[in-house]
Amino acid sequence: MNKICCIGHITHDKIITPTTEADMPGGTSYYFAHAIYHLNGGKDFELVTSLAPTDMQPVDELRHMGVKVTVIPSRHTVYFENKYGANQNNRTQRVLAKADPFTAESLKGVEAGVFHLGSLLADDFGLDVIRALKARGVVSVDSQGYLREVRGEKVFAVDWPDKREALKMIDVLKVNEYEMEVLTGQKEAHDAALQLAEWGVNEVCVTLGDYGSVVLENDHFYDICAYPPKQVVDATGCGDTYSTGYLYMRSRGADPSEAGHFAAAMSTLKLEHSGPFARTEEEVFSLIK
Repeated sequence: MNKICCIGHITHDKIITPTTEADMPGGTSYYFAHAIYHLNGGKDFELVTSLAPTDMQPVDELRHMGVKVTVIPSRHTVYFENKYGANQNNRTQRVLAKADPFTAESLKGVEAGVFHLGSLLADDFGLDVIRALKARGVVSVDSQGYLREVRGEKVFAVDWPDKREALKMIDVLKVNEYEMEVLTGQKEAHDAALQLAEWGVNEVCVTLGDYGSVVLENDHFYDICAYPPKQVVDATGCGDTYSTGYLYMRSRGADPSEAGHFAAAMSTLKLEHSGPFARTEEEVFSLIK
């Protein structure tokens, strides 16, 4: 059985910054798979994704690297336009196409110790999917997609209608400072984490950009520092990289503090270049030291 399985759509991303414009694959699943590969060659890992048959290039790339990838066919591929200002923490988005959602039936043959759901849009994963995977392993969720409602091409921040029922089944939840406030109404990270834990989450990771991150596990807080980058190049996928590092270390027996620091250092190294994380485990530990 795989230790970790990441489930999510690989996307077509258009990245626009004040100085550059580029088209590239993206999505939680893409960034997660690349990061795991550079940490351990993709050992004990499976990616389950869904995209149109005409957009298989990133899947072929990952398979050529040696990553195990299962593809559920979709009529379309998710197409995001991400536009950044001078501050890379600020992003505006448009959704130009949507893929078919995942279902419990389509995932019935997938087995792993940890399932990470890389939600991109609110209807990617229904409660039936979370419930089915919870019966087979640990469920980790990135909340971002559940809080994105698409109206036309624009993305709006909304609350998660089924959050109280879903959070009871989620073992690890990652939120950023905006998502935590939408979900809980709390503006302070520790208060938001406590509320999410009260609703049923076992481990809460709150990422705070330049201000580090906060992890709450078993009623204990771990305040994780941020590691300053040498330069800020591309913030896309930093949250996904954090989730990768955290789950990777936790699956190897690290405590939440060790996992949080590793995840934070990974995110910094990813921030220093365009595209997914492409450094090594040794470089992550070197930055921490």
